Amino acid sequence: MKKYLVLAVAIAALTACAAIRNPAPVAVYDFGLQPFPIQPSAVDAGGNKQLRTSLLVAETIAPAWLDSTAIHYRLAYDDPTRFLAYRSSRWASTPAKLLTQRVRTRIAAINERGVMNTGEGTRADYTLRLDLEEFAQVFDTPSRSSAIVRLRASLIDRATRYAVSQRSFGVELPAPTANAAGAVKALTEASDQLIESLIGWLEQELRDKGKEGFSEG
Repeated sequence: MKKYLVLAVAIAALTACAAIRNPAPVAVYDFGLQPFPIQPSAVDAGGNKQLRTSLLVAETIAPAWLDSTAIHYRLAYDDPTRFLAYRSSRWASTPAKLLTQRVRTRIAAINERGVMNTGEGTRADYTLRLDLEEFAQVFDTPSRSSAIVRLRASLIDRATRYAVSQRSFGVELPAPTANAAGAVKALTEASDQLIESLIGWLEQELRDKGKEGFSEG
């Protein structure tokens, strides 16, 4: 009997060691290659969105609690002030960096004068600054959740260093599933919708390049 007991303990110990050495794989996500929807705003006579102003897109600023690769969620039905994270899933980079790259790629595709990055040292007419305020999956019930993305955009004239316009954007979309994969899908779609609204606002603000001062959108 003692032999069997010792053998069982040894097997359990080996199993535990194997589990420690081979932890469950972590799923890593980014925004993927999802196409951008075409909306009626910011469209030229040929039906294609166009910007014609040199623009520097600064790195998106995020609060400390969003400055990580964690995929966050809130349980609004229990305690909406708690910020939780999935253990076995994460973003490939921080949401702020993923969003910055998505915005730059989108604007570069429609801007005749291109998009500059902060570290390039080139001159641009305007700076687009983005402040990320919320980027999380929010559960109303244990089985029903939504993705919420909110940010504040500021358009700054680089010659005068004045903000010529500022506007807040927010998108909320239902998540298809109550897990990390559902959060990623909904947060990506919400980000793309928000970027389209941002493009429309930029086109409107930059149409009159001679405007001065500050106006709220």
